[in-house]
Amino acid sequence: MEQHRTGRPGPRQQPQAPLPAPGTLADATVYPVPTRPPRPVPPLVLALRRLPNPRLTGLGAGLFGAATMLVLGSLDELLFNGSSIVYGLLFLPVSALTALWVREADLVIAPIIVPIAFTVGIVPISGGSGGFGGQTMAVVTALAVHAGWLYGGTLVAGVITCVRKLRTMGRRQRRNRTGGGPGRRG
Repeated sequence: MEQHRTGRPGPRQQPQAPLPAPGTLADATVYPVPTRPPRPVPPLVLALRRLPNPRLTGLGAGLFGAATMLVLGSLDELLFNGSSIVYGLLFLPVSALTALWVREADLVIAPIIVPIAFTVGIVPISGGSGGFGGQTMAVVTALAVHAGWLYGGTLVAGVITCVRKLRTMGRRQRRNRTGGGPGRRG
């Protein structure tokens, strides 16, 4: 006799796989492996996740770095009489943020932008006088004297961009291995 549907779906039965022979390796896979409970997330990681995560173009990242360092250099001149230590310490996080916020297509530009931003920001604290030539000589001298901060910030940006590039390449390789990537042709 034929049974008709009543409109309510009934419980579906899954087809069962044949049971493995007792004592084989497949017999051990029937039972689920216990998992560890999730670890609590450290407060620093939670704070970093709350930061904005913009993706700036190369030009946008350059403008961000230069404008930020110009403002910080001007504030350093006003509040701390052009302290090179304060300026250098403020330059390091700006370098990191510039490298973190530049989009993946423009990663190579971040270590190039950062020294330019340092140079733009050092103009207010260089202390030059005597017109354009005196100001230019003061900036060149300040760059030579504060080269450690300049190299440090460039290194920070370079390391961050290298890590981001390696992670991007790893994701692309995993995507291509699973067959879900745009690089696969079939």
